[in-house]
Amino acid sequence: MISLLVSIIVLIGGYFILSRICERIFGIDSKRSTPSKTMADGVDFVPLPLWKIFTIQFLNIAGLGPIFGAVAGAMWGPVAFVWIVLGTLFAGGVHDYFSGMLSVKHKGENITEISGRYLGSWVKQFMAIFSVVLLIMVGTVFIMGPAKILVGITGGDTFVWVCIIMVYYVLSTILPIDKLIGRIYPVFGIALLFMAFGILFMMVYNNLTVPEITLSNLRNMHHDGTRFPVFPFVFVTIACGAISGFHATQSPLMARCVTNERQGRPVFFGAMVTEGIVALIWAAISMCFFGGVDLLNNEMVASGGNAALVVNQISNSLLGKIGGVLAILGVIAAPITSGDTAFRSARLIIADLIRFKQGPVMNRIIVSLPLFLVALVLLNMDFAIIWRYFAWTNQTMATIVLWTITSYLIRENKFYWISLIPAVFMTAVIITYILVAPEGFGITPGISQLIGIFSAGLAFLLTMKKIYKKGDLVSVDIS
Repeated sequence: MISLLVSIIVLIGGYFILSRICERIFGIDSKRSTPSKTMADGVDFVPLPLWKIFTIQFLNIAGLGPIFGAVAGAMWGPVAFVWIVLGTLFAGGVHDYFSGMLSVKHKGENITEISGRYLGSWVKQFMAIFSVVLLIMVGTVFIMGPAKILVGITGGDTFVWVCIIMVYYVLSTILPIDKLIGRIYPVFGIALLFMAFGILFMMVYNNLTVPEITLSNLRNMHHDGTRFPVFPFVFVTIACGAISGFHATQSPLMARCVTNERQGRPVFFGAMVTEGIVALIWAAISMCFFGGVDLLNNEMVASGGNAALVVNQISNSLLGKIGGVLAILGVIAAPITSGDTAFRSARLIIADLIRFKQGPVMNRIIVSLPLFLVALVLLNMDFAIIWRYFAWTNQTMATIVLWTITSYLIRENKFYWISLIPAVFMTAVIITYILVAPEGFGITPGISQLIGIFSAGLAFLLTMKKIYKKGDLVSVDIS
């Protein structure tokens, strides 16, 4: 339990220190007008109060990832705590803050447009396709996930719940952001936070034994550790709650609503840290609820890797029927409030790419309809397959965004190391993962790790060569 509490304290303390460092590196101007004021359109560019922007950003990024990903990541043991803390502060926080503030800087542009600015036009085209594919997968995953949980609670029909969720997604994608999303998110936020802190309270109250971070415990505790080494699987399994490329697609939504650049710290970095705390809590309870990491592995194997069953069992057992229902509602709220903005972000990316104004409601419908038709087709695919490919695609997106941030910092003669180091690390992770993973090339772990590390090292050396090409810090395009 000490390691968990210390980890939470480090996250909170790290927020106040590192987020301010990021703010100074970026160089905010509290007197500079934000896109919500200069480009107000009553649909996407809408000034909102800070508390509402934070709530929306937090729920946008906190899908199933910090819950299901943390439960699955806990199968490797306390090493998950280390990754959540370090990943949240030095990778996820940096990633989310700068991607959000770059959007504010560039009139609310989407991450595809921003990547094109700093990595070249071909990256913009690639990111446009890559982002839309990722967002549709997110939206699809976050239809079936909550639908199955609701069926478990109500005993109803999956098709009915899918239809209800789809209707909500259509409305939240098309309506102005302050009409539906801006009004119901505070309610969902309360449910999600109750779930997490209710679980934390019951862990302390029942004096459950959470594995500590010790040298002997920092080992691979996965039941099939040979096939699933810590590097790279932990760093892909626990994405939301550490670093997630999906966040970069969501931050521009709130970049179009902030009213002062000072709001960037609590909105972008703060929401990431809050999500990291949620992930810590779920990783901890997963490791101790069944009596240890080994027994958690047994439970996950028995359930076919279905983290939803584990979450349901933990919530109902620790919080009772009423508390369990509220907790499960939090689990439902998290993916639904990411799925709706996933489709909304996809609409905006496509609209920006083809320069199609989104003021008229018919224009919004024209762009959105094909997205939902594709999602309906994907609903027939195996949920587990979509989730696995989403995991790698998500972290690949995060890696590209980190390189985008690095290029921006280099061009502006700013402290680029803050994003370069996590960019290099995540490059090694995504290359190793696609080589070793069953859904990838299935190469042996040792060879995959060597190739991944070598590739990341090469990317680092090429970047440094350009930076110091003439002996001075120069403006470069690392595309």
